[in-house]
Amino acid sequence: MHVIGESLSDTRVSAPQAVSVGWSFSTRLAFRFCVAYLTLYVLATQMLTSLLVLPGVQLPELAALPPFRNLIFWVANEVFGFSLPLVIASGSGDKPFDWTLVFCLLLIAAAIVLVWSIVDRKRTSYRTLHEWFRLFLRFALGSTLVGYGMAKVIPLQMPFPGLTRLLEPYGHFSLMGVLWAQVGASPPYEVVTGSVETVAGVLLFLPGLTLLGALTAFVAMTTVFVLNMTYDVPVKLFSFQLVVMSVVLIAPDFRRLMNVIVLNRTADPSNRVPLFRGLRARRVAVAVQCAFAAWLIYSNVTDSLQSRATYGSAPKPSLYGIWEVETMAINGMLRSPLITDYDRWRRLAIQRTTAMTFQRMDDTFASYGTKVDDAAKSIALTSVSTPGPNATPAPAGRLTFERPSPNRLILDGEMDGRKVRMELRLVDLAGFRLLQSRFRWVQDYPFNR
Repeated sequence: MHVIGESLSDTRVSAPQAVSVGWSFSTRLAFRFCVAYLTLYVLATQMLTSLLVLPGVQLPELAALPPFRNLIFWVANEVFGFSLPLVIASGSGDKPFDWTLVFCLLLIAAAIVLVWSIVDRKRTSYRTLHEWFRLFLRFALGSTLVGYGMAKVIPLQMPFPGLTRLLEPYGHFSLMGVLWAQVGASPPYEVVTGSVETVAGVLLFLPGLTLLGALTAFVAMTTVFVLNMTYDVPVKLFSFQLVVMSVVLIAPDFRRLMNVIVLNRTADPSNRVPLFRGLRARRVAVAVQCAFAAWLIYSNVTDSLQSRATYGSAPKPSLYGIWEVETMAINGMLRSPLITDYDRWRRLAIQRTTAMTFQRMDDTFASYGTKVDDAAKSIALTSVSTPGPNATPAPAGRLTFERPSPNRLILDGEMDGRKVRMELRLVDLAGFRLLQSRFRWVQDYPFNR
């Protein structure tokens, strides 16, 4: 039985002559639309920045630049009634801006297909163009998968639950928060999921393993899409595009796959047209693809390691830990620890040198930016009253601190226009079951708490 997929050895022997068979009208129409829409989508979104990695250069997304941005804003306001200005960059991929972008690209692609079908109505197939489009799509999808995969292989996307998460009641988690905490709590699992995405991307880079890479990408991205849909992760639209791209790469081999997997028949060899006719040209093409793939992988690994050094391995602040507020006075009056007292702090979590988070008696949180001067034993506080991309921190007070013993802390000063004084006790983190949980080969009983 013939092996499904291209063989790497195909580039070292004379390519078989492809059978010249005309495509059906529906196939030609579908191909034109895929070329028009998916090319526009890659060029207009973050996929282009993942594909064109340049040292020290951060390329903007074309959709966020005029005239595309102006068009999207107009359509969003006039057609869908969204108020302007639209949010462009926020970490969400399901913004009105993104949905309007896809709508515009679909209309533009449909117009291109209409004109293309009229002008080129006599052509019966696009075998050579299909191979070039396939090459473009392989690297566009592969570079995106490697980028997302490396952010999990070097666990950055879903970090281990922080100190504030340890304090927050599970019932207060959002759906996305549940997923992030679940994956982040098990770094080995995150590494495995990232490895699948990375392997899929690498396989797509290799000319002879495109089908295997596309199948792996389809499984991985379908899983991601389902998680995004069921846990309300705002990357639903983008992950669906990646699923579609995987399907487009699989489609030419679908009948051959069905023959082997479902119908128990022999699969015919692939009859796709090589990009170049000459043996030397084909070898050079493979070498260039592998070199470009190596550069993309190297760039993503380097970026992930740098991000980990900057964020993941930052030194702990001198006051790191969870502190129980045993006594608190506001404007000279001692406040009892009542759950009805909104202004009385219950705990303080300090995980970074630039922020601290207070937990109120009702389990809600108030976060402040900090600038700690260990020599002067002082903490400058800032707050953001109106969160958003253009928000600027405002001064919120200054505290001095004393540490009579390693597990005792005294904070004194001004917060939000009020004089405060707190005495705090360091909480033993060993008391959190999640931090003590570990993998065990042998267990008499399930440890499900």
